[in-house]
Amino acid sequence: MVVAVAVSGGMDSLLSLVLMKEMGHDVMAVHGHFLPPGPGWARVAEGLGQACEALDVPFHALDLHREFDSRVIAPFVEEYRVGRTPNPCALCNPRMKFGALFDAARELGADRIATGHYVRMEEREGLGRMLVRGADRSKDQSYFLSLVPIEALRKAFFPLAETYKKDVLPLLGKYGLKPPLPGESQEICFVPGDDYQAFLLTRGVMPGGGDAVLSDGTVVGKHHGLWRHTQGQRRGLGIAWREPLYVLDKDVPANRLVVGTRDELPVRGCVAGQINLMVDPALWPEEVMVQTRYRQQAKPGRARVEDGRLVLDFIESHVRPTPGQVAAVYTADGAVLAGGIIESSLS
Repeated sequence: MVVAVAVSGGMDSLLSLVLMKEMGHDVMAVHGHFLPPGPGWARVAEGLGQACEALDVPFHALDLHREFDSRVIAPFVEEYRVGRTPNPCALCNPRMKFGALFDAARELGADRIATGHYVRMEEREGLGRMLVRGADRSKDQSYFLSLVPIEALRKAFFPLAETYKKDVLPLLGKYGLKPPLPGESQEICFVPGDDYQAFLLTRGVMPGGGDAVLSDGTVVGKHHGLWRHTQGQRRGLGIAWREPLYVLDKDVPANRLVVGTRDELPVRGCVAGQINLMVDPALWPEEVMVQTRYRQQAKPGRARVEDGRLVLDFIESHVRPTPGQVAAVYTADGAVLAGGIIESSLS
């Protein structure tokens, strides 16, 4: 059995390669160039090639920038264009790392894949092998993998399951290895300087401005494009009012930004589509844990599937979920039951 280890050029994936080889697996390293050709390509490929040579591991650099553009970047732009706030990292996993990259690795002779995600796969009685939060909860990435089909995850290895981020560089140092990209990756890898608004304007015409209204329809100002705003936003609205206003919703057909006071932010739940079921809903516990943002503590709720959509009822107050973001459903001890793309809130 040959395992393809996905190496990005960062420290986490490089350590994963080391650990997989140490465990005795027959490994190859595969690096997907997801962005258009540039000076960074050669530097990263050369650095990874040198590391793989030192480890006596075959290395393959794959040009996947066209697939990345069509499967991740173009949908990212379109989501903003229609008023949603997408999560490209969550979509990259099923479409690229466990999609195009794994497909290319299979053509090279790989049977399974390993990545540097901080997650675990654990056997649960009656449920099979499940995706579970990693030991390092501060770096846990199960939220970003909640859209990957469970069949694909069961073919994967996650060598950093029990590893803590603080230990990664010291462990690499013991092998005399330095990652070509030693720093943390930026928030969205294809957006220069993390300025998503400037990036979107380079990809074509974005929708124009319109009215900003209260929930009762009262016009209180103007917006300069719904794509510039997200639910829960307070700063940058440019609206003078007797108390601070927040973005509550977007009325896309009417091109209106709906704003309101802090008291109007909480909602009782949300609905998600494009759902990925890890476990049969009939086996879900009555009370689950729900996470609707990456930097958010999961909170108790109830979940059910209706007409192909995931309906989530919150038990505790939740920050207003953002359409386009991911809703992940967990057991109390951190196993992922399902994931989906948020479509709307339940008031």
